[in-house]
Amino acid sequence: MNVSKYLPLTETTFYIMLALRKAGHGYAVMQKVEELSKGRVRIAAGTMYGAIENLMKQKMIVSVPSEDARRKVYQLSPMGHEILALEVERLKNLVEVYEQTESEEV
Repeated sequence: MNVSKYLPLTETTFYIMLALRKAGHGYAVMQKVEELSKGRVRIAAGTMYGAIENLMKQKMIVSVPSEDARRKVYQLSPMGHEILALEVERLKNLVEVYEQTESEEV
């Protein structure tokens, strides 16, 4: 499967996937995203659950068993890990190009 078709990720999707490297329920993911982004990215509940539904359809995350029957717990799938790693590599390349051109301008 060509996973590069999912790139680039939106900032919100990137943070959700980053948060789901460790299993968590929707509300915990919302809190983790806010923490990771230092309060810059806040996700409303409706947006969160829409994003989770899309990520499930795209097989980037999976539902995992939970001790609390009231909450659904998710985590990144192996394909999700691969896509997240590709996105990080893409972002690193962008920064590298920026840094190279910055030194040329001085």
